[in-house]
Amino acid sequence: MSENKTPAQNSDNQVPASEEREVNNNLETQYGTTTIDDVVVSKIAGIAAREVSGVDALGGGGARMIGNIRESFGASEDVRQGVDVEVADGTARIDIAITAEYGVAIHELAEAIRRNIMNAVERMTGLSVERVNVVVHDVKLPKDESEAEDQAALNQGQA
Repeated sequence: MSENKTPAQNSDNQVPASEEREVNNNLETQYGTTTIDDVVVSKIAGIAAREVSGVDALGGGGARMIGNIRESFGASEDVRQGVDVEVADGTARIDIAITAEYGVAIHELAEAIRRNIMNAVERMTGLSVERVNVVVHDVKLPKDESEAEDQAALNQGQA
């Protein structure tokens, strides 16, 4: 007599409890569903990261260069620069790229950024933040700041 090794099928075609998706009660109620776009979370995360002392700028070198060009034509600063967000099933995953100020403890800065972003996004959107990955692309050296001030002074003299 041979044994049947195929798994038993549920006659109701219901998804087993272990495979059901988790419902975010902040966003899904009996009265309707709230959907938060990635752009909204990107803006909140970008502003929250900039609030942390020790963050010089957001984004890698290329993103900052394009941002500077855009601002030179009078456009406002893009708070989403350096922020990548994925929102799905009531949770958010956030990647953020920064330039740190010289002298700060980078590991502590990253943790402060992570906490501030998680608090801001969860408080303002009701989303659950699964993770915040911080990439430090550069460190702003003190002499870089004085060179930038000298260049700004030269540019004002030419205008």
